[in-house]
Amino acid sequence: MWQNTNAMDIELIKKIIVTNRNSVRNIRLVKRDFYFDDSLNYVLVGVRQAGKSYLLYQKIQDMLLEGTDINSIVYINFDDERLAEITTQDLDSIIDAHYQMTDNRPVLFLDEIQNVPYWEKFARRLANEKYRVYITGSNANMLSSEVATTLGGRYMQKYVYPYTFPEYLNAIDFKFVDSWQYDSDFLNKLKREFREYFYFGGFPESVVTRLKREWLSGLFQKIFLGDIISRYHIKNEDVLKILLKKLAESTMQPTSYSRLANLIVSTGRKMQTSTVIDYLKYAEDSWLIFSVQNFGAKITERESAKKYYFRDNGILNLFLFDPEPALLENLVAVHLKRLYNDDLYFYRQNIEVDFYLPEAGKLIQVSYNMQDEKTLNRETASLIKAADFLKVSDLIIITYDDKEQFLEVKGHTIRIVPYWKFALEG
Repeated sequence: MWQNTNAMDIELIKKIIVTNRNSVRNIRLVKRDFYFDDSLNYVLVGVRQAGKSYLLYQKIQDMLLEGTDINSIVYINFDDERLAEITTQDLDSIIDAHYQMTDNRPVLFLDEIQNVPYWEKFARRLANEKYRVYITGSNANMLSSEVATTLGGRYMQKYVYPYTFPEYLNAIDFKFVDSWQYDSDFLNKLKREFREYFYFGGFPESVVTRLKREWLSGLFQKIFLGDIISRYHIKNEDVLKILLKKLAESTMQPTSYSRLANLIVSTGRKMQTSTVIDYLKYAEDSWLIFSVQNFGAKITERESAKKYYFRDNGILNLFLFDPEPALLENLVAVHLKRLYNDDLYFYRQNIEVDFYLPEAGKLIQVSYNMQDEKTLNRETASLIKAADFLKVSDLIIITYDDKEQFLEVKGHTIRIVPYWKFALEG
């Protein structure tokens, strides 16, 4: 029997466990295509409200349908204000509370556990004692080398993103019809939904609310104030907010630390390059943004001028005026990051290509539309030069809504495709 002598209020923990059991099993879900191997424990990480908790609910409901006793389920959300003072030592109280109510061996679902210092030591002990455990968190430090060493390979680490466009369509119960590719009325409806997704993103809760911009603004404030300002004890909120705005306005361009510092100084604020580096790391650790390096730069120089993207278009759109080109490139970046993770670069060395996937053998340009001949010539010329140098044959130009076509240019085939069609392919 698991015993703990320094326990917090066991009766409160019991109440939370029972209340959560009753609520989780009755939550209405839009199921996502996410596979859990029952022989593994999991750490799910991603930006707040990306759907990590709902994946835990989905797993719990699947287990109940398969015959798992509800009294074996222990779901704890560490964002619960009643657990605000919980310490590492108190974590044992969860197990104690469970065993005081039943002899069933628990399956543990620990949501937003990064709020508890040294949680990974508790997680390792659970794994060592052969408990099945599912953990979520909203901080990239949960995947740090130090944490990974402590967990010792006992957990499968998975990234969770907001809805993809196909998942968004599923969430709103959008039904495809036979031969939809040739149905003009259907395509118009599909494109209207894509427009909504394009501007407001794929956070599951934002999809179902009418006040999307207000909801997104509230989420940003929670990430900004809770996951960055409070966590890292930042005193100058205005400077960080200006930095994020400048970052949003520079989405399509490589941006150096010194340039960002100078942009902030130009607004009359004081800013050192070292502080910019720290603030960007905090924003990345909160999963608000991610960066992409230049494959064409020397390895020692790849950190100095990266591209930065926001994890969801809805958040990026809060910062921009006339946002369409930036939103399209950001959407493509998120799509590729989800699929290819670290095999994602841009290429800039005399020529520039928006995205290069070395292992996948792809070069991708992003252009809001290709109606202008100069734009067409510029984008295809860059792709061809890079393809010849890098020995790549899979060349793609992604647009907002240009008709799909294939161009034969100087011995290369270049596919032009609208994003909504590209995303539906997986």
